[in-house]
Amino acid sequence: MDVIFFGGYDPEYPRNAVLRRGLELNGVRVSECRVLPGRRFWLRHPALLRRWLRRPKAQSSSPAILFVPEFAQKDVPLARLLARLTSRRVVFDPLASRYETKILDWQRKPEGSPSAWWNRVIDRRAFRSSDLLIADTQAHKEYYCREFGLDPSKIAVLPVGFDDRVFSKSLGKDLLAGQAAGAPFLVLFFGSFLPLHGVADIIEAARLVSEADRSVGFRFIGSGQTLDCVKARAAELGLANADFEGWLCQSDLAEKVARTADVCLGIFGRTEKAERVVPHKVFQAMALGKPVITARTPAIEEFFTDRENILLCRKKDPRSLAEAILELKSDPALRERIAHKGYEMVWQKYHPAALGAVLRDILEKTANSDSGA
Repeated sequence: MDVIFFGGYDPEYPRNAVLRRGLELNGVRVSECRVLPGRRFWLRHPALLRRWLRRPKAQSSSPAILFVPEFAQKDVPLARLLARLTSRRVVFDPLASRYETKILDWQRKPEGSPSAWWNRVIDRRAFRSSDLLIADTQAHKEYYCREFGLDPSKIAVLPVGFDDRVFSKSLGKDLLAGQAAGAPFLVLFFGSFLPLHGVADIIEAARLVSEADRSVGFRFIGSGQTLDCVKARAAELGLANADFEGWLCQSDLAEKVARTADVCLGIFGRTEKAERVVPHKVFQAMALGKPVITARTPAIEEFFTDRENILLCRKKDPRSLAEAILELKSDPALRERIAHKGYEMVWQKYHPAALGAVLRDILEKTANSDSGA
């Protein structure tokens, strides 16, 4: 089978990087027809067409898929046109809808605004132009069906997983025994400070932890929408146990997590979207042998079990998060058990080769189906 990744996307973004590698490891011929994201679609589409026309002619008669990766809603109609002309199927992996991200999560415009309406139109057109949609969680699949009137049979679920070339088994394996005796206990968050991450609640939890145990430190790596507000709140509280570090490349981030973190944090946001996602950071931290604490949501419970391979706290409750952190610090046996179980699970089910095998089967079924969307 041939799969052509098509559209304006970043080839280093973890979602498509994991899926491309996973397909290749499972014997799928993967090629790309892409431009970098960021340009307006009326500039991007002519460039995509030129690249499409210059592509080498296919040497195989096996079925082919046009696979449109994350966030490229506006490129799906063009992919659909080319697919119709070449008897191919279109599979779209949105990762999130524009409407839920820009309007509900980022709150850039009110829900009843023209911008909200337009983003819903873009989502609906992209989703209905696809022969198959990929959702990262069952909760997201149910949202797409409910919000956009989609047929559940046209949506497959595939979690995000992690890139084993970056968050490598050897790096994680060396750290499973934990930090050196006497080293400070460090709680680590890394990410893009989106509303769904709920970093404001982490700051409030850090205050509560500092009141109970001043030996616990917090480190925040990354930047984004809520960073300035979070740093201002940390300064207002006079938190001596929190420090901030900017973006790191993926390899440096993996090294930093592996060498410094005792506990990694997931997401704690109060927005609707936070209920539906399991972010890369959860799988990545587990791949490095780190125990993870995150909020209890329908999405997280699709894949993980509380106190077995993850520790869950109550949503919208910094005190519950603080209690979870202090429990893991005071209970090394629980910390190690959760770390080991999480490590074993992700290396069994959520590495690129495992996800690629699932995706290959999904795409083969779609490529050989008799009817399109």
